[in-house]
Amino acid sequence: MHEMSIALSIVEAIVAKAREEGAAKVSGVDLLIGKLAGIEPESLKFCFAAAAKGTLAEHALITVEEPEGVGECGECGKRFPVNFYYAECPQCRSLRIKIISGEEFLIQSITIEEKGE
Repeated sequence: MHEMSIALSIVEAIVAKAREEGAAKVSGVDLLIGKLAGIEPESLKFCFAAAAKGTLAEHALITVEEPEGVGECGECGKRFPVNFYYAECPQCRSLRIKIISGEEFLIQSITIEEKGE
């Protein structure tokens, strides 16, 4: 389950940023995980809870935005939804497809609480 190593990396990054900002705790994390990124959001949330135990992010609420996969045909330029990498253009049947959305994976924002709140 590679989600655990991803969760550990997320926790490390957000805790470091929270400390840099002088935060008492991290209360929220917003992630962007494209449907073609190869990451299972529910598994990641579960792993995050375990990885965050004993850290500033222990009780952080995780929200995940999951953009759909979108491909663009290299022959005719048509854009269309895809849910796997080896798609065929529905217009011209070309296999020269470039994935233009759905592979994203990033921390969009973190919500921190300052000391004394």
